[in-house]
Amino acid sequence: MRFGLVSRLRRSALALPLAAVAALVILFINELAYRDSVASLDQLGTRGSARVELQMLRGALVDAETGERGYLLTGRKEYLDPYEKAAASVPASVERLRTYFAGDPEATALMQGIVTTVDQRLSDLATAVRLYDEGRHEAWHELLMSNIGLDKMERIRTLGQQLLDHESQLIRADRADVYETLRLQRIGVNAMTALSLLALMLFLRQTASFDEVQRRHALALQAEKDHLETEVARRTRDLTDLANYLQTAREDERSRLARELHDELGALLTAAKLDAARLKRSLGTMSPEAEARLKHLNDTINDGIGLKRRIIEDLRPSSLSNLGLVAALEIQAREFSQRSELPVQVELEDVPLADSAQITTFRLVQESLTNIAKYAAARRVTLTLALARDGDRARIAVRDDGRGFDPETVSGTAHGLMGMRYRVESQGGAMRVHSRPGEGTLIEAWLPLAAETATA
Repeated sequence: MRFGLVSRLRRSALALPLAAVAALVILFINELAYRDSVASLDQLGTRGSARVELQMLRGALVDAETGERGYLLTGRKEYLDPYEKAAASVPASVERLRTYFAGDPEATALMQGIVTTVDQRLSDLATAVRLYDEGRHEAWHELLMSNIGLDKMERIRTLGQQLLDHESQLIRADRADVYETLRLQRIGVNAMTALSLLALMLFLRQTASFDEVQRRHALALQAEKDHLETEVARRTRDLTDLANYLQTAREDERSRLARELHDELGALLTAAKLDAARLKRSLGTMSPEAEARLKHLNDTINDGIGLKRRIIEDLRPSSLSNLGLVAALEIQAREFSQRSELPVQVELEDVPLADSAQITTFRLVQESLTNIAKYAAARRVTLTLALARDGDRARIAVRDDGRGFDPETVSGTAHGLMGMRYRVESQGGAMRVHSRPGEGTLIEAWLPLAAETATA
């Protein structure tokens, strides 16, 4: 056992220098090959730019000739714009090509022929335009119908093709240099890789104990993770139950407060209105000032009764219990339209929903209309209640054409949207908010029907 330990230590001491030497050699080979390859590729890129520049020169000449012919045939000034732009871009392209081919005698000779022919062709085009502007139509027509332009363009194409062929030869030579560099790099890297593998094999046996330790550590981490996930799930259930209780208690408190307002405040306001009526009858003929004050008192009492009714409806909509969900939503939409002076298009179908799902739908629409009035600056609102396409759920949708918003940027602070989403999900449904700045907002929710809710 002791001999084996000494042998492993010796192999370890030998493997480390081998790995270090192999790594240094690989770095040197890679760096050398990288520099050669980068230089060759840069040269290829430059040659490719020259080819593109030559093609752009030919394209500019074609554009100039096309604009000139369009102007001569139609007389319309707008054809001169592409002609003048193309003619103006030619000198810059020529100068860049001259600079690029300055160190190549063969390419410089070809380039000189191209430059001379291009200057002649531009001069011919300018002459034809000048003759047309001077009214010498026979002269420019004769110049246009001659084969001078065709011969010059053909010469430009021939010289350009020869220049491209010359560049292709140089590109092939550069590519051959790159391939040779890569071949040498491959040989060197393969050799050093084999040496590195030999050094790696000397270390493999030393990693077995570390693998075992890591496996045990991973098992411990997984056990802790499972424990945390179980604890999170338990706390989530507790928080969900608490939130459901608070939501139910809130609705119950609203119902209690609505009943007290209806009974106590309603009785007081009704008594005050009756007293005002008796006072008016007992006074008989009154002065204009007294009559105005009595009328103001009666109007104030009526406003108080209306305010009381709106507060009670906001707390606990009696229309929902007495008339049903469709009628309650119609009343809510009508009152919102009157308050905000916004047209509300209503598309409502009678769908079977449980009582809790109905109040959830009512509150969803209420919160959506409140947000529209506060933030949307909309011109039109659409309210929809119908069966979903699958036929197993009810679909509620509130759409406006207002300024819209980005849901991702307000998700952390939009408590109204979070409350709506929680209400819907607590009923086993789902909700989606679709909005973009300037494109309005669509709030959709899907709730299970009454039979599915009862079963759940």
